[in-house]
Amino acid sequence: MLPGKGNVTRRSFLASAAAIPAAAGRVLAEAPASRVAIARCDTYGQELHGALARLLDQLGGAARLVRGKTVTVKINLTGSPTMRMGRTPAEKAQYTHPAVIGSLVRLFGDAGARRVQIAEGCFSSDEPLEEFLLAAGWDPAPLAAAAPQVVFENTNTAGRARGYARFTTPRGGHLFPGFDLNRAYADCDVVVSIAKLKEHATCGVTLGMKNMFGATPLTIYGDYAGKDEPDETNARSGRVMVMHYGRRPPSGSAPQPREDGTPRDDKWRMPRIVADLAAALPVHLTVIDGIDTMAGGEGPWIPGCRPVHPGLLIAGLNPVCTDAVATACMGFDPMAARGAPPFERCDSFLELAEQLGAGTRDLRRIEVAGLPVEKAVFRFRA
Repeated sequence: MLPGKGNVTRRSFLASAAAIPAAAGRVLAEAPASRVAIARCDTYGQELHGALARLLDQLGGAARLVRGKTVTVKINLTGSPTMRMGRTPAEKAQYTHPAVIGSLVRLFGDAGARRVQIAEGCFSSDEPLEEFLLAAGWDPAPLAAAAPQVVFENTNTAGRARGYARFTTPRGGHLFPGFDLNRAYADCDVVVSIAKLKEHATCGVTLGMKNMFGATPLTIYGDYAGKDEPDETNARSGRVMVMHYGRRPPSGSAPQPREDGTPRDDKWRMPRIVADLAAALPVHLTVIDGIDTMAGGEGPWIPGCRPVHPGLLIAGLNPVCTDAVATACMGFDPMAARGAPPFERCDSFLELAEQLGAGTRDLRRIEVAGLPVEKAVFRFRA
C-alpha cells in the first residue's frame, strides 16, 4: 500500500491500470452515444424557462421522460453558504442557480410528473435541505410550489427511509464495486443531475457526473462514518479520509473498495469514484447551468478562481455524452488523457466512465442539437 498523498510511482499507476476488469479498446465500442442539446441563455430571467423547455423538446420532450413518474433531482450546493467568491453570489459561481432548479421542476410538473424529490448532500451537514437553502439566502417555498408534489431530502443520511439502497457498479468498477445511497435515488423512476459548468482542482472539470459524488452519504463515506454500520448521528464532516485518500474504509455494511496496491492519491482515486458512480447509478437527464459560473476551480476556496459568463445551458440523456459536450464547450478536448488540459494532474473520469460502458466521450459519435459546439465554445483558459 502507498501510505500518503503524492507517494505514487509510475509502476503503481501501471499496475492499477492493468487491474481494470475490462479491456478499454473493447469497451469503447460498447459505450452508448446519445443526443446532447445546447442553448444560448444570457440571464436567469424570462428567457430561461423557454430555453430549458426547448432543450427538453430537442431531447424528446419532458412528458416522455417524467409523465406519471417520481423524479429525483440532484442539485449542486458545494461548500458552505458562507463561502463566497468576493461579492459574487454562490448561485452565480459554485451553486446551481435556484431559477434553473425551479424552472426544471415546473417543467416536470407541467409534463405530468407525479412527484419531484429535490436532493443534495448538503455540505458537512445533516440538517434538513430546506434549512440549508434558507442559510444560503434562498426561499424554498417557490421550489416547493413549482410542481404539484415536491419534497426535499438531505441525502447525507438515510433521511425519511429506514435504510439505504445498494447500487452495483457494472464490470466490478475501477475502485468501488458498489455504493449504498439514500433511498431517494432508488424510490424513483427518473434521476436528474443539475450541475454547474466548472473546472475542478481534483478532477479537471466538474459537471453532471461529478455532481453525483455529493449523493454519497456522510454516515457511510464521511470522515467520521460508523465503522460497521452507518452512524446516523454523525454526518457533519467531509469525505476526504474515505474517498479522496483511502485512509479509512467506508462503513463495513457498504461495498468495500479494492484498496490493495492502489495509490492513495486523490487525483487517481476521485476520477475513478466519479466513473464508478456514473456506471452504478443511472442518471436519465443531465442539465448543466453555464449561464453564470466560475473558472479556475469548483469553489471560492480555490486560489485564483474568477467569475465568468459563458451564457450556456447544456442538457442530455446520457451523463458521459453530456459531460463530453460540456467539456468541449469549455474549450477542452473531451478525448484528452492525463497530462493534457483539463486533466493535467489527474486521470480523465470521462475516459474511465467510457471504459465501464457508461457512455461515449467521442464527439464524432454524439449528435448535438440546438447551438453547435463550435459556436458555443467559451474558453475557461486563455
